Amino acid sequence: MTSRLSRRDALKLALAALAALATDWVPWPDDGGYQPQGLGLGRVTVDRIGLYQEPSFRSPRLAYLYRDMLVHLEEALISPYGPPSNPRWYRVAEGYVHSAYIQRVERRLNPVRYDIPETGRAAEVTVPYTRAYRPRGQDWQKLYRLYYGSVHWVDRVCPGPDGQPWYRIYDDWMKVHYCAPARHLRLIEPHELAPLSPDVPAYEKFIWVDLTSQRLVAYEGDEVVLETAISTGLEALGRGGPIPTKTPVGNFHIFLKTHQRHMGDGNLTADIHAYELPGVPWVSFFHEWGVAFHGTFWHDNFGNPMSHGCVNMRTPEALWLFRWATPVISPLHRYVEGYGTRVKITET
Repeated sequence: MTSRLSRRDALKLALAALAALATDWVPWPDDGGYQPQGLGLGRVTVDRIGLYQEPSFRSPRLAYLYRDMLVHLEEALISPYGPPSNPRWYRVAEGYVHSAYIQRVERRLNPVRYDIPETGRAAEVTVPYTRAYRPRGQDWQKLYRLYYGSVHWVDRVCPGPDGQPWYRIYDDWMKVHYCAPARHLRLIEPHELAPLSPDVPAYEKFIWVDLTSQRLVAYEGDEVVLETAISTGLEALGRGGPIPTKTPVGNFHIFLKTHQRHMGDGNLTADIHAYELPGVPWVSFFHEWGVAFHGTFWHDNFGNPMSHGCVNMRTPEALWLFRWATPVISPLHRYVEGYGTRVKITET
């Protein structure tokens, strides 16, 4: 039932994964031989997941795959064995993995850009992950891994610890600068952030989120312009804490938008297991607790509560909402404030 890679290709994939773990980015073998086929690469986003003989959690578990390992995704399928809330699995070289904690990734290297205004520009990571370093005198302090699809605010080019051009990144929470290899990030062009439906009156735009169905619907008047599965707050994550982690119910409006935001506990660390998410993309805040719509690179389990209160969205859909909703943000400004698009959160 399972088609398999050749032994040579499987060995190359394993070596690439080991090299990635050692060097913090993925130097995929470039000898003109193996190229990812099928669906491409997937990154494991949590401490470990199971590799199963069949697309079912009840089938024999063959092995574990660990955080940031890369797998070649041969096929996506909807399993009759579920789970019902997310029955999508991937066939890989030696079995099956569930999709919940697999991020689809690529490895795209970019030309170095020097046309960065003093105010900075947003840039997205285009490799499975890379490592940020902070210059400290004559030394460099190792910091976060920056993951595929995350977005960072770049304000200049500087020489990195390897002597190559790196981008300097401003961390909006920690209020520090750190750097990452310039070829691993792509500067986002202004036209990619142009407002959507700018001629529609702002009062006709409306976002409805239903916690029970885990669905988001965006309206222009009575017309549905986006309907999608999302992941809202998981109440159990906040037990005993000062701020609830269940997404609040009520009527709100977007009051602040930013291209990216560092979320988590707020520590300067190199620990890849720490709860630190620098570069969360396309963030639209609508509640004073810091609850927002935003893109997600750490899970693919939409339709299930997963978050610490925010509304997790697939990153392309979060970008769509970011461009469509008001207030309108300039590509050259890190954030914008204002009385924006109405939001209603219900629980049926």
